[in-house]
Amino acid sequence: MPQTADATADNAEITPLGDTPPSGSRTSDDLAGPVEAVLLCADRPVPPAKLAAAIGLIDDEKATLPAPAKDSLTRAIADLNDRYQQTGRSFRIETVAGGYRLMTLPEFARVVAAYQQQKVSNRLSKAAVETLAIIAYRQPVTRAEIESIRGVACGEVLKTLMDHRLVTIQGRAEELGRPILYGTTRQFLDTFGLASLKDLPTVGETGARP
Repeated sequence: MPQTADATADNAEITPLGDTPPSGSRTSDDLAGPVEAVLLCADRPVPPAKLAAAIGLIDDEKATLPAPAKDSLTRAIADLNDRYQQTGRSFRIETVAGGYRLMTLPEFARVVAAYQQQKVSNRLSKAAVETLAIIAYRQPVTRAEIESIRGVACGEVLKTLMDHRLVTIQGRAEELGRPILYGTTRQFLDTFGLASLKDLPTVGETGARP
């Protein structure tokens, strides 16, 4: 199914399709179905060479993608996106972290986020969800800043969020003691169905205090 987050390339092996016509004789229509099938089952962005090898455009996914194969792949993806737009689909193929991935359109981000938040809420405590929201909107942010906003210690909560790969260390602040800065991860975007942090609802839209 279409995905919206994570920007790490898929390292899983993809088995090339068999019995495909020579790449030179294959049209965008020939390639569209195989391209779509691979992206539908991939849970991470698929690098162009890996995708080209999977659909039989090239033999070795580790080789440099030849210009003709790259052009064929680009045209097939453009044709698919045109079809998605014409038929009012809620997703399209985007380039993410150097690979291709099916992603929902920005206008559906809140619906996906609401669905994903239900799942996250079942795994995280209220304190963890509150802390995650502070980090998402204030990042990069120090532990002291988070605790100042929440009014309680959050060391264990931060560890839980990092264990769930929703929060990561983004560096150190240029201030006394060089405290650690925390921010959200690509896994956070994927979990909440966001293409980028720009898709987060504004504070006013959430009904929360600034």
